[in-house]
Amino acid sequence: MIFQAFLTLFYNWQIFLQGGTSGLVTFALKVYGCQMNVYDSDKIRTALVRRGWAEVPEEEARVVIFNGCSIRDKAEHKVWSELGRYSSRWNREGLPVVAVVGCIAQNIGKDMISRFPWVRMIAGPRHIGAIPDALEELVEKGGQIILLDEDDRAFIDLPVPPSERLNPLKAFVTIAHGCDNYCTYCIVPFVRGRFVSRPPEDILSEVRQLIDTGVMEITLLGQNVNSYGTDFEKTYRFSHLLRDVSSIEGLRLLRFATSHPMHFTPDIVDAMAVSPRICPGINLPIQSGSDRILKIMNRKYDLATYTAIVEMIREKLPEVGLTSDLIVGFPGETPEDFEASLEALRKFRFDLVHSAAYSPREKTAAANMKDQIPHAEKKRRLNLVNELQSEIAYEINSSLVGREYVILVDGPAPKGEGLLQGRTPTDKVVIFRGDMTLVGRFVKVSIEEAEHWCLHGRYLHDLP
Repeated sequence: MIFQAFLTLFYNWQIFLQGGTSGLVTFALKVYGCQMNVYDSDKIRTALVRRGWAEVPEEEARVVIFNGCSIRDKAEHKVWSELGRYSSRWNREGLPVVAVVGCIAQNIGKDMISRFPWVRMIAGPRHIGAIPDALEELVEKGGQIILLDEDDRAFIDLPVPPSERLNPLKAFVTIAHGCDNYCTYCIVPFVRGRFVSRPPEDILSEVRQLIDTGVMEITLLGQNVNSYGTDFEKTYRFSHLLRDVSSIEGLRLLRFATSHPMHFTPDIVDAMAVSPRICPGINLPIQSGSDRILKIMNRKYDLATYTAIVEMIREKLPEVGLTSDLIVGFPGETPEDFEASLEALRKFRFDLVHSAAYSPREKTAAANMKDQIPHAEKKRRLNLVNELQSEIAYEINSSLVGREYVILVDGPAPKGEGLLQGRTPTDKVVIFRGDMTLVGRFVKVSIEEAEHWCLHGRYLHDLP
């Protein structure tokens, strides 16, 4: 306690020597995890920039903000490792001041703030609206600030659009927070709270503001976007929101992620079918091909129900790009259960599968289940899933060679000089050779080659 008090006094003295907050406050933002973390970080960045703060490289920043994911332990380990790197600078300068926010803070923030003296603030994801004021207080007065979510239904929103983004052409917009499903493997209800839909007028206003800044593509986000509105007294559901957002003048493309089979109703597909702005790409997590495992996971559907939904989607959206999520090595998963998952991949022929070996998460029911699968066996099963899915994806993508698509050029491809990239309406990455002047424009490309994870195209011409 004495040592901790000394560090606090030392930190306050450093602020005094630097002239308080009369100078420009510099910050760096480090983001780990899902698209919702990116969205929350963009809003935090926007709020701080509007207050006169300046984003700078991490090594120059007075304040470093970690927005981290706690859904899988790999992301947590990454943040732990990153936090440990500040020791020498802290001992030398009393900087940087570190804030850990998001679901990782809600889950293990107290451990982090007690272990690292440079972690001066933790804030749960439902306190996002309090973060800018708290950061300013931290810089001005020092000390420690703890803003953890105690009420899993309350939400303090940050009423700014995410206008300060790394990609000026595209933006995420979260439409609902939290989850009420309590799948036995999932920590989301414990770190992001209970399900609550944002008011539609707030969402529509935010989308309009983003379009005014030049955004062409919007992706609506939620743990289960198609559950949107189920907590409203009025009858306003996800399909209504899709229609309203897609009708906003100036919007060119609309995507969404991710969906839950339990609430994926025909009216959603009907809304997609009538609007050319709504991209025909759907992520519909299956998680397992075994009815027995699905029941233990508390997924609230069986394979027959899932099959009927897929058939309905493909009947009304013949060009749909269908992706999914799959967990292997769930506690008690027998060889027969695993084979059922492989068979599901062969049956549904997803364009892409986000596969993962089961990772026990504290607080979840599955973490305490018997018959945990050994790590080596989970890894073996994951490799088999990935090999099979790669073959399926390559076959699907190869069938598209010779097709032409209109895509929005995102920017340079991650690898390859002179290469650009964009995505098809069905959310497939297309890489092609072109000039940087094409970035931000819609172009037509012809597909000439396929890989399991992307398409290679040839630029034909640009469009208005």
